[in-house]
Formats: sequence, structure tokens, C-alpha cells
Amino acid sequence: MTGEQWQAVRAALPEVGGRFADLVAGVPDAHARSLGEWSIAETASHVGMIALVYTAMIRGDGGPLPLPGLAGPIGAASVDTISEMNALALDLYPERDPARLAERLRADIAEVLLVSADLDPEKPVWWLGSARVPVAGVLAHLVNEMLIHGLDIARVARRPWPVPAAHEALFLELFLFGMVRNDLGRLLDDATPSPRRIAVEFRSAYTKPAVLALQHGELRLEEPDGTADVRLRFDPAVLVPMMFGRISKARAVLTGGVRISGPRPWLLPAFLRTVRMP
Repeated sequence: MTGEQWQAVRAALPEVGGRFADLVAGVPDAHARSLGEWSIAETASHVGMIALVYTAMIRGDGGPLPLPGLAGPIGAASVDTISEMNALALDLYPERDPARLAERLRADIAEVLLVSADLDPEKPVWWLGSARVPVAGVLAHLVNEMLIHGLDIARVARRPWPVPAAHEALFLELFLFGMVRNDLGRLLDDATPSPRRIAVEFRSAYTKPAVLALQHGELRLEEPDGTADVRLRFDPAVLVPMMFGRISKARAVLTGGVRISGPRPWLLPAFLRTVRMP
């Protein structure tokens, strides 16, 4: 992690947060469906809950979360059970008024920035599924949550919603790769382990080349050595929304946002069935 990345993610958080708050406050109908059964208000509440919880979680001191009753489900969650935790969190964070949601989000983002200002950005803190994520990665995750759910809301509200590639690159390097480097906790516990090693190389104009290697249900971050089964060249603003299901894999490939090569590209679907975003 570089000092430039730390400053970049700290600048991205209030910028994207301000855009997201303005988007939520300006929707004509907060009851319109934006994500599955969730309304726009519920989607915004989900993001607001994350920001609120991060004001405490990012300290990494084991202190109580601001939503009592959520710590246990957060610690026990996996990629396959995250929906249950999200449903509970929506009940515990009942705000649904768009204006108040926007106001609370701005305040919680300011608190996250204040609390994290003097912390080591590489310090691992407790996260979903008892994983360990660097402080900078937690900020990058919140930025991405707002970018992804901003897409959900903007599509329904018919508003433009830019997703900067540089911001999504921070999500990959600071959050995803940072978490793999530290500890994935229980996140992949429900995945069907495969004895075969699958190594995927990630390359873009915005990120340092890296390899994620999957074997026996465990994921490792490695340096590229030319032996990866699959090589991805990508635009982070396409790859990350694709990983969260906001862009189809076919569209990502056909538009050139994700280019697949390597000696065994047919292994990518098996890799993506296990390495999924919560």
C-alpha cells in the first residue's frame, strides 16, 4: 500500500458519499424497487447501516458496534449467508426517510474519516465473517458499496451515475487483495472446495499485477510468474460491477472491459463460483 493510495481512498470517500447522499435525497419515489425486493429507501438504509457500523469497526479495538445484536451475525456470516445478516441489519437500522438517510450518511462518513485519520492504513481490523481487512480497505469497501448501490438507485431514478475506474481499482487493491493477504475468515466456508489449483492473474492500467490462487477452498495472493491458468486484462469500472452482478459477464467481455486469456481460460467460471462478492 502506498501513501498515495491512502490519500486517494480518503478523498474518494467524501466525494462518492456526497454524490450518493445527493442522489438519495433527490429521488422522486423512495418506495420504488431498486434491488430485488428492496426499495430505494431500503437500499440507501443498507448503505447507511454499513457506514454507521464502520464508525466503530474501523477502530479495531473490539468495542461494541452501534447496532446491538449485529456483531454475532456479522462475525459468523459467509458469502452464502450474507443475505440473512443484511435482513437483520435492515430491521436494526429502521431509518427510511431519504433526506435523513442522506444527512446521517454524510455525518457517519465524516466520523469514519476522523476515526481513521491517525491509524495505520495497513492495520487489519475485524470484518464480515471474522475476516481481517486493512483500515484502508474498509474505506475502499464503503466507497464501492456506494458506487454499486448508486448504480441500483440511479437506474431506477433515471439519473447518471459515473463509476470511476480509479475508485474501483482501490477496492480491488486495498480491500479484496488486502483481505486475502490478511485473513478471509469464514467468508468462503460454505464454498465447495476443489482440489485443483486455479490461478487467475489480474492486470489493468490502474492496478499492480497480481494473482489470486484458489485451492481446497483457500485463496492466496501471489506475485505473477507467468504460470497463471487465466489472465484477465480489465477496466476496474467494468470488472468490479461485473463481480457484483451489475454488468453481465457477456457484456463485460463483448465491450472489451474484461479480456480473458491464458492457457486454461475455461477454469475461470469455476474460480468465480467460489470467489464471489458478498
